[in-house]
Amino acid sequence: MEHKITFDWNKSLKIFCLTAGGLCSFYFFILAAFVGLATKFNYIWLAMGVCLILFGVLLTMKKIKLSKGMRKVFCFVLAAGMIIFLNVEGLILSGFFESGEENLDYVIVLGAHMNANGPSSTLKARLDKAIDYLQENPDTKVIVSGGQGSNEPISEAQGMKNYLVQNGIAEDRILMEDNSVNTNQNLKFSSEYINIEEDTVGIVTSNFHIYRSVKLAEKQGYENVCGIAAKSHNFLLPTNMLREFACIVYYEVTGAI
Repeated sequence: MEHKITFDWNKSLKIFCLTAGGLCSFYFFILAAFVGLATKFNYIWLAMGVCLILFGVLLTMKKIKLSKGMRKVFCFVLAAGMIIFLNVEGLILSGFFESGEENLDYVIVLGAHMNANGPSSTLKARLDKAIDYLQENPDTKVIVSGGQGSNEPISEAQGMKNYLVQNGIAEDRILMEDNSVNTNQNLKFSSEYINIEEDTVGIVTSNFHIYRSVKLAEKQGYENVCGIAAKSHNFLLPTNMLREFACIVYYEVTGAI
């Protein structure tokens, strides 16, 4: 006698929701413990965790049961979402190993948080990458770009300039743009120092941020632009990659890139 094997959709979905929800919540609390909660985007992990766990509990209590039609809709939405997500993540990954071209006219270092005792680890990685490039290409000038946030002792641009000078980069090679508060403004305000149609420009930023930054620059009219990728913390990659996905989708929909 043959036994027909049936797939229990509700049980499988319950296990998935509870497991994924637990992992999202755990990652949020790890982020909170090690890097704090200054970045509001990180709360999305808590929101996703709570929603998934709640849905899993409702499935366990049999308050929700997916019909055959709903299962088809769920599978379609999940498949379409995964295709979009993986394609965008592939674009982001394409910028991870960009090293720029030799002898660029300018490099623009995009700002990140400035602590009271100096650059944050993310900003330091970008600056160290810029220093390596500037030492190898002595005719290249550098624009440090970033304003002062409410929780920063000085502007990011000033802090970056100080760090570069302390590490052997001559002051006359450094230009400061200290009014920007986001990537779009970093590039827009920095363009006032250069000829974006003729000068060759490299954008120094974290590896996960290269693709979006270069696309924004091209949208603004930079004719000869490339990325120079600085390493980022592997521990923070999940939240950084998810944030970049959201930004790129938003920019694509609104026509910003």
